Amino acid sequence: MTLFRLLALPAAGEASLWLPEQASTVAASVDEAWWLVYWVSAVFFAIIVVAQVYFMWAYRRRAGWTEQKTAHHNFPLELTWSIIPSLIIVVMFVKGFLGFLDMRMPPADTYDITVVARKWSWSFIYPNGVVHPELHVPVDRNVKLVMSSDDVIHSLFVPVFRVKQDIVPGRYNYLWFNATKPGTYDLECTEYCGTNHSEMRTKTVVHEPGGMERWLEDRIEDIMKMPPIELGTLLYNQRGCSQCHMVDGKGGTVGPKFEQTFGNRHQFTDGSQAVGDENYIRESVMNPQAQVRTGFPPTMPTYKGLFREAEIRGLIAFIKSQNPKFKAEAEREYAKPAGETEAGDASPDSDLPDGGANGAASADEN
Repeated sequence: MTLFRLLALPAAGEASLWLPEQASTVAASVDEAWWLVYWVSAVFFAIIVVAQVYFMWAYRRRAGWTEQKTAHHNFPLELTWSIIPSLIIVVMFVKGFLGFLDMRMPPADTYDITVVARKWSWSFIYPNGVVHPELHVPVDRNVKLVMSSDDVIHSLFVPVFRVKQDIVPGRYNYLWFNATKPGTYDLECTEYCGTNHSEMRTKTVVHEPGGMERWLEDRIEDIMKMPPIELGTLLYNQRGCSQCHMVDGKGGTVGPKFEQTFGNRHQFTDGSQAVGDENYIRESVMNPQAQVRTGFPPTMPTYKGLFREAEIRGLIAFIKSQNPKFKAEAEREYAKPAGETEAGDASPDSDLPDGGANGAASADEN
C-alpha cells in the first residue's frame, strides 16, 4: 500500500504521501511543477540504476574472459543524452517560472492584512483594526499579506496554500493567495529564528462567504466587553509593546518602564516637565514625538487612527495599574467593560482607516 501511495498520483486537490491537500488557486501549479520534477527524477533514476546493474553484471571479471573491443565514442548517443535532458530542464524552468510570476504579482483587488512577526509569535492586523494571533481570511477572495518583522528574519508558510515568504527586518514583504476551501489549516515559521522557533506556529482559518465579516464583528464585540485592564494587557502582548517597554522585570528596554510611567513627573528632551496622567499616556500613544522622555530615543511611531477609544482607555488602565501606588485605584476606576462608557465604536481621534493598521507593531507609550 505504501509503495502504491509513493507511485500513484493523487486525485486533483487531494493530499498524498508527499504533499498536503490543495487549498488555494496557486497550489495546483506548484504541485504540477513538483510532480514534473518528481517523475523525471524517478524515471531517470530507474534508467540509470538498471543500466548500472546490467553493466556491472555483463562486464564483471570472470575466469578465462578476455577484453572485448568496444566503442569509445558515439556522437549520436552523446547528442541524445545532452539534448533531451537539456530540453527537459527548459520545460521545468518554464513551468516553474510561470508559476513563480503568478505568485509574485498580486492582483489589484486584494483584501489586505498586515502581518507582524516577532520572536516567537504572529500578529495579524485586519482592516477594521482587529489584531489577532491567527490568520483569518475569506474564501474565494484575493488576499495580500503586508508583512514586517520586529526583530530577526522570519518566514511565513501555509502548506495547503503552497505559499511561503521570508519576512526581513527593516522592510515590507508581500504575499498573496486566494483560498479555495473553507477550513482550519497550519501556519508556521520556516526560518530559524531562535530558541522557540519550533513554537512559532498558529492557524489559518478560511471562512465561508459572510463568515469573515461576522468574525470581525464578534472580535470588536469581545473587545468592548473586556475590562479595560484586561484589554490593556491583551494589547500590551499582542501589539508588541513588550518589545520596548518593561513590565514586572520582563520586556524591552528601548522605552520607559510602565511601572514608572503613571503618576510620576517626567523630564522631556525639550526641557519641559509633566506628570504622567491619563492625558499624557493618550498623547504618547497618539503623538509620541510631542513629548520624548529624556534618556530614550524618539523611535516610537504614532498610533493615531489605529486604536478605538476603548483600546486607548484599556492601555491607560493597564499602564496606571502597573504603578503599585495606583493599582487599587485603577482596578476600582476601570471596573466596567471597556466599551460601556463609549457613545460609539471609536472617537474622532481614533477612526480606523480602511487600509488597516499597516504600521502597527506596538501599543506602547514614549
